Amino acid sequence: MNTIQRDLKKVIEAKIGKGKVIVLIGPRQVGKTTLLKDILASYSSEKLIQFWNCDEPDIRSALADANSAQLKTLAGKSEFIVIDEAQRIKNIGLTIKLLHDTFPHVQLAVTGSSSLDLSNTINEPLTGRKFEYNLFPFSTHELVQNTSLLDEQRMLSTRLVYGLYPDVVNNPGDEKEILMNIVNSYLYKDVFEFQDIRKPAVIQKLLQALAFQIGGEVSFNELGNLLGIDTATVQRYVDLLEKAYIIFHLHSYSRNVRNELKKSIKIYFYDNGVRNALISNFSTAELRNDTGALWENFLVSERLKNNAFNNIMARYYFWRTAQKQEIDFLEEKDGKLSAWEFKYNEKKANSRCPLTFSNNYPGTPFAVVTPKNYLEFVGGEGI
Repeated sequence: MNTIQRDLKKVIEAKIGKGKVIVLIGPRQVGKTTLLKDILASYSSEKLIQFWNCDEPDIRSALADANSAQLKTLAGKSEFIVIDEAQRIKNIGLTIKLLHDTFPHVQLAVTGSSSLDLSNTINEPLTGRKFEYNLFPFSTHELVQNTSLLDEQRMLSTRLVYGLYPDVVNNPGDEKEILMNIVNSYLYKDVFEFQDIRKPAVIQKLLQALAFQIGGEVSFNELGNLLGIDTATVQRYVDLLEKAYIIFHLHSYSRNVRNELKKSIKIYFYDNGVRNALISNFSTAELRNDTGALWENFLVSERLKNNAFNNIMARYYFWRTAQKQEIDFLEEKDGKLSAWEFKYNEKKANSRCPLTFSNNYPGTPFAVVTPKNYLEFVGGEGI
């Protein structure tokens, strides 16, 4: 199978040689190392390249609290240095700053599998010195570029169930085993490694509870009662899981219209396959009672991924009233609001925009996303 080109590749290549550190953050197993190696492969062999894997004990030891003289010995005559899994190094932000300031001719690229520790340690030292990007599982747009629109449409049911992690996409037939390995071996690793989690089992139960609630409003108080922990702990754990790139949330949209829900949130998973692995349900999409929730999670995560990969800045919401009028997804971009409803059943494609919304937000474009037209939506096209 040909290597699937990542949308971020051209974005990152354009920043090389601009005098700043390139920082690539995202969950484990999404191809950060593969992407950088793909970029490096296009470089002339005359370039002196070093690849420092911080999972290696000797690399961790050499980089921890290193001074400029030690770094000079390590860097040698290199022109390009990759620091892989940098969150493994204590005070890595200061080390990267020292490398950048001491060797301005060297292009530095840094990867990290979580923002839990890496972002906290590099943001201040690297202020004004970095370009930062997030890498997620494959996007639908990337897969279409690798195959075709028709091929990807045919795979839709599979994507809803197994998601888009690179290993899953590249190894058809082994999806369940790969996803269960991701969930059991990698998913919580950063959370447990960098944070004081007193009850690790509660994190797993929390994720399972959230997996059953995608598409619905989430109550931290109810989750706390379910898990036997206080609301503040629920909020802390949800924040950690977001920083580990497992889940993300949307707020309800409100501009003080009467009866709008103003403080509600919905939580989604970055990958459908991970969500389904957490609840051990890999049934075919058409035979499930949660198909609508899978469809919503897939579309929201794909929209966010595509926008992130293409450096499209937007804010995302859902809309709902106390009378249960609702719109699944709102996007605010450059001051313009757009609205979408998601329907996996083609027979419901004629859904109309709620009058309360259209009356209070006149001129807002509204569309229904179904399997027939979803590729435009996940590809970042407007209405």
